[in-house]
Amino acid sequence: MESASYLGLFLVAFAAATLLPLQSEAVLVGLISLGEHSVAWLLIVATAGNVLGSIVNWGLGRYVEHWRNKPWFPANETKLLRAQRAYHRYGRWSLLLSWVPFIGDPLTVIAGVMREPLWSFTLIVLVAKASRYAVLAAATLGFLAP
Repeated sequence: MESASYLGLFLVAFAAATLLPLQSEAVLVGLISLGEHSVAWLLIVATAGNVLGSIVNWGLGRYVEHWRNKPWFPANETKLLRAQRAYHRYGRWSLLLSWVPFIGDPLTVIAGVMREPLWSFTLIVLVAKASRYAVLAAATLGFLAP
């Protein structure tokens, strides 16, 4: 059952990093609150899933020109241009906001569109996502402490 918890967390964290409206934070807090799992492993699994999901977004961004005018494409031209302008203004360091709801996922797609190198993309997103989960875990553990 323990491996199912880790797998579930990984899958939710992965999907939450894409443009799907999911919240991996709630799953992480729930699993930490149970007290049955290693918090370190929960952080590693959640971070790995979330970063890999962001890499999928980056990959989609790299090939967005092929799909930009398709009706199922998740961002319209206006949103894409706005995100590109913001990325140009702040550059790769805007990826430190990749954990922020509503703007983080589009930023990871735009990083692909802007041809951000995968190594720098992954490193910055890893720092941002791991930091968010670590703060969340610390807050949860602090709240649970007697």
